[in-house]
This record gives sequence, C-alpha cells and structure tokens, in this order.
Amino acid sequence: MGWPAIAEEHCREAPQPCRGLVFNIMRFALHDGPGIRTTVFLKGCPLNCWWCHNPEGQWSQPQLIFRANRCKSSKACLEICPQGAIHWDDETVVDWDRCDHCGKCVDVCYAGALEMVGRNVTVAQVMDEVDRDIPFYDQSGGGVTITGGEPLFQAEFLEGILNECKERQINTAVDTSGQTSWENIRRILPFVDLFLYDVKLMDETRHIRYTSVSNKKILNNLLNLSNTGAHIIVRIPLVPGINDDTENLEMCASMLAELPYLEGVEIMPYHEIGVAKYQALGMKYKLNNISTPSDEKVSKVEELFTTYKLPVIKKPSRAI
Repeated sequence: MGWPAIAEEHCREAPQPCRGLVFNIMRFALHDGPGIRTTVFLKGCPLNCWWCHNPEGQWSQPQLIFRANRCKSSKACLEICPQGAIHWDDETVVDWDRCDHCGKCVDVCYAGALEMVGRNVTVAQVMDEVDRDIPFYDQSGGGVTITGGEPLFQAEFLEGILNECKERQINTAVDTSGQTSWENIRRILPFVDLFLYDVKLMDETRHIRYTSVSNKKILNNLLNLSNTGAHIIVRIPLVPGINDDTENLEMCASMLAELPYLEGVEIMPYHEIGVAKYQALGMKYKLNNISTPSDEKVSKVEELFTTYKLPVIKKPSRAI
C-alpha cells in the first residue's frame, strides 16, 4: 500500500489521530509567504522535476540518506545491514540497488552520516512545533507555510494542519504544484490565506519530459482556483535551457494575464543548492553544467511579465 493510501486509512480510523509524513520543519523562514514563517515540508510528490532542490521530498516513504563527509569509518553499519548494501573500499559505500531503507544502520552511526529522512507524525505533533513561533507571527505578520514535496499528496493530513492553524488564527500558505484533484484543492480552500502556485512549462510535451506529468490538470486547477478569488502568487522557476526561452515565457505570461484574479508573479532563478542531496540519496541528478541565471536575465524576464500588466514580485537573491 502506498503512503497516500496509508495516510487516508489512518485518518479514517477514529479515534486514531490523523498522521502524515514530514521530512523537515524549518523555523524563521522568510521566503515562503509574508513575515516570519514556519515552513512544514510534507513528503511525497507526483512530479519528478529535473531541477528539484528537495529530492528527499519526492519519495512517499522514509528513506536513507548518507552524508559521506560526516562518516568516521567505524564500520558498524557494515555488520548490521541485513541486505549487505554497505561496503568498505577505502571509504563507506552504499549500494542503493540493494538498500531497502530499513534504517538499522542509522541506529549504529554515532557520527550521523546515515540518517532517515521522513518521520511519521500526528497533526498535534506538528502543531506543537508551530505553536512555539506564534509570537513571531504576531510581530511580523507571518504564519505557517506547508510545502513539500507536494503537500496535497497528503491531502487529509494537510487539511488537518491547516484547520488547526485557523483555529489558532495563524496565517497559512500552501506551496503547490497544482498536480492534484480539484476536490483536494476545494477542500482546503477555507483554510488557506495564500497559495504559492508553481507554473513551469506551457508546452505539454516539454512539461512531461522535464517533470514526468502533463500540465493539463495543473493549468485547469489554476484557472479554477483563480475563479474562486483565492489569493495566489504564481511562482515560475527559471531554469536555463529548460523553460527560459522567450516562447515559453510569453505563452505563460499571456495565460496568466487572462486569469480572473492573480495577486502576483514571482520569478525564481535556478540554483544548485540541492545538487549534493542527490548523491547522498542515491539518486541521479539530470542537469549538468547549468548556472544560476544572471540578475540581468531575471530582470528581463520580469520586464516581459510586466508588459502583460502582471504584478511582478521582485525579491533579491531568491532562487529555487
């Protein structure tokens, strides 16, 4: 049974609390909505974007991560691994094809080189961490942002967190790819103050190639969401050689200009910040020799969207 089905099953079995899979909770975040925010990262995503900077958010189950720079060569992990997936050849090596992510090696890795990414928690446990930062939300106009992965991949769990935030009068934002059912979006609408909505590529064939899914549902959901009058900031990752061509950008700007309501557009330049995670997770990074777009390039793209009468949000040094 996949994780979404497990999460849904837990949520239906009263009186068991709704549970979900979280891989990080970041406090004092400044780029995921207004003010000082607590950003909650939910695990699992239906997309596989080539430039993803949170690859640990893609899998819908806990997974092993190995940070070689922390390894102290105790070799205890070699002896305890039931799959024989850890080897020693001048340094520790993980055979990812054999690893079943059981986590037994983590228990004996005192240096913290081996860790499990993703923890099964209740809504109440998430809120225990969120509650610590309420004074900062009050002072800065901040709140809680739920991201991922794709937060709507765990729709029931997401709804539970958002509902608890609203009970506490905490401002909420959801960072989404839009790759979900409209019913999932509709159910969280009453609890969301701001949607941070990703739009990547307009051509469906190119979208499938670089993200593994069609963009039809994403664009339809964006139109439906805009029709509700929801507060939406569209975020466009600017990835050289992937979606930074004039044709794609003009098609995107033209589409956004036709939406009934849009609070803003934010251009998010590509950055290599997540590249090292791929090797640590035993995953392949598909982009090579790509640099962060220059400030001049970003400014030109922002100007293009401005010519379509779109409200462009400019944030210095903001990268995806």
